[in-house]
Formats: sequence, C-alpha cells, structure tokens
Amino acid sequence: MRNDPAQYDELAQHWWRPRGPFAMLHWLAAARGALVPPAPRKGAVLVDLGCGAGLLAPHVHGYRHVGVDITASALAQAAAHGVTVVRGDVTAVPMPDGCADVVTAGEILEHVTDLPAAVREACRLLRPGGLLVIDTLAATALARFVAVTLAERVPGAAPHGIHDPTLFVDRAVLVRECARHGVTLRLRGIRPSVPGVARWLAGRAETVPMVPVPTTAVLFQAVGRRA
Repeated sequence: MRNDPAQYDELAQHWWRPRGPFAMLHWLAAARGALVPPAPRKGAVLVDLGCGAGLLAPHVHGYRHVGVDITASALAQAAAHGVTVVRGDVTAVPMPDGCADVVTAGEILEHVTDLPAAVREACRLLRPGGLLVIDTLAATALARFVAVTLAERVPGAAPHGIHDPTLFVDRAVLVRECARHGVTLRLRGIRPSVPGVARWLAGRAETVPMVPVPTTAVLFQAVGRRA
C-alpha cells in the first residue's frame, strides 16, 4: 500500500543517516529552515507539522520547537534532538488557536488525504502576523514521473511506495485554502543543486543545497503570513 504510515517505523533507523533513504529530507529541512527568521522574541513558538524525527531542529534558532507527527518512533528521535513532541494528526492538531509564531509543513501535505483540513489547522495555529512555511510536491504528471517513477528506481532515493501520487498537492487549491484562512502564499520551485548532487554521490559532501527554479511543477516552497 502506498503512503502507509507503518513504513516510517520500518525505516526508523534511517532518519538521521545523511546517506540513507531520507537523505533528501535533510536537504529540504535546511532549505525550509533558511526561510524561517531567528525567533523575534523570547518564548516564540515554532510548530513543525509532520516533524518526523526532527530534521528541522538544527536549522531553526531561538524558538520553542514543537513537533507534531503520528509516528511514535519518529517522535522519540525528535525529542532526543530537543523538539517538544506532540503525537497527533496534522488535520486535527491538539493545540490551541494562535499559539505559534511560525508553522512549518515540510513534505507532509502530499501525504494527507484531506488537504483543506491540514491547511485549516496550519493557519489556525498561527498568531496574527505569524509565518507559514511549506514545501511539498505538485499535482502534475511531471512530479509523478520525477518523485515516483524515477526516484523509486534510483538506489538510495525515495523508498518504494512512500508517496501516493494521487495525494500530490494542487497548487491552486493550496493557495485558495490558505487565502480562506487569511494567509496569502508566495510559491517558488526548488530542486537539488546538480553540482551538489555530483559531490554528494562522489562522497565529497554530506549534504546538497536546494536551489530555486522557474517552475513549481515538481517540488515547491510556499511562504505567507497570517493577516
């Protein structure tokens, strides 16, 4: 079965391996963290939806970092990296309205079956003026080819079955749903740096920078503030 949450328990030992099947999640976490400014005040809260094992933790500074996920084995690792963990579904987060200065949703929206509910929760958690940072996969034939057909055939790339392409994110729906809840999004496409991938494959680098591209048709970031 595609998009089976049990797969994350089976792969639990690989979360923090820079050359494991979750390697690209490390690259994306760094790119996501680059969009989050330092905490504006003491006690500022960052809610990390679909936090996994807490890969964002090294890339955000000054926040109380709260991670929400449904996978207990991943949350145990996130807690070991300084994340305050909450076990819960991102479509029904057990946290109060307006509790967060920043909400991140990294590589999670393409795994939910109810996108409007996940967007509603992300926006609900934001205080007025709070920042929403998203990265996800677009609902396009090109994204399906790259992230499923191609990536699942490359050794060490995406684990087989980790994505269900029917859940990839319709960009217009995402923008519209965020706007309904007072968040105006800006989108940009990203991809791994080709020279960076070459160095990584040759064993000369432990990570790969993500770089902007002119199309959002595969992998994209979205950023907005709650009005």
